[in-house]
Amino acid sequence: MPPSNGWIDIHGHFTPPISDSERETRWHAMRDAAFLVPEPFQWSPESTIEYLDHAGIAMQFLSNIPKSLDALKSSNDYATSLVKKYPSRFGLLAALPTDDPEACLKEIERAGSALEADGFAVTARYNEVYLGDERLDPVWAELNTRNAAVFIHPDAYAPPSMGRPSPLIEVAFETTRTVVDMLYAGIFRKFPNVNFIVAHCGGALPVLSGRLELLGAEPWVPNPNKITKEEIRTQLGKLFLDTAATAPTGLAPALHMVAPDHIVYGADCGVPCSTTDTMEENRMKVLGYEGLEKREREAIGRNVLQLFPKAVARLEK
Repeated sequence: MPPSNGWIDIHGHFTPPISDSERETRWHAMRDAAFLVPEPFQWSPESTIEYLDHAGIAMQFLSNIPKSLDALKSSNDYATSLVKKYPSRFGLLAALPTDDPEACLKEIERAGSALEADGFAVTARYNEVYLGDERLDPVWAELNTRNAAVFIHPDAYAPPSMGRPSPLIEVAFETTRTVVDMLYAGIFRKFPNVNFIVAHCGGALPVLSGRLELLGAEPWVPNPNKITKEEIRTQLGKLFLDTAATAPTGLAPALHMVAPDHIVYGADCGVPCSTTDTMEENRMKVLGYEGLEKREREAIGRNVLQLFPKAVARLEK
């Protein structure tokens, strides 16, 4: 193992144990959705730690968001067991069932107490319910009281578009639509203590942030909450953006939208669309990005620690 560089990977996926037949079924479903992975995907904590050691990563936060409540809770339980087994290598972003506010609130309470989760993970569109849905206001209110860190990830297993799989580019647009909807729904205004981390450098949002600031508060744009031009700029600037599968071209627009200390490292580990080669190529491009000073590039892997005091305590033991 090379010496750890102290970096933290916010963007790590996992798969709870499944049978070979279920793995085969999932593989065929992906291929039917134009997601042409060459073989059934297998995940294990051991292989993940092997990659983290190879890359010199100290800790990875795990997230997985199944689309049924029972599977989601079971997945959170499994991830909890991994954090207990490897407390200095893994953190837990407990998945939330955002199609059901009541179930969501119960899982927040369970995750915060019994599971001792570090933060939370949500899907941009969960069973056709977007994060800007007003029914989720009690959920955001609860997370606001907890000063929670919430990782927003798109649905990578959505149907293909124009014959190409969702993880290629559609994830970026779903992320953008969702965060813009949250902005106009007033979520960032009403719940300022929630620290939102957006996957894949915010998708297309940073590129469009200037357009939103320029035009988003104009009278021809529906704006029932009267979000102002200044709010558009400041609220988008408060988001944290991870680097998963976006360097170097995603970093320049991201840095126009947020400060360097709001760029956090993400590998997008543990999914069939990522390989060791692609993750390492992306990490090297982050480290070599010329738009930041060396100290700022090196800080990317530690910026997220400001949001996760429990994880910091485990690292320091």
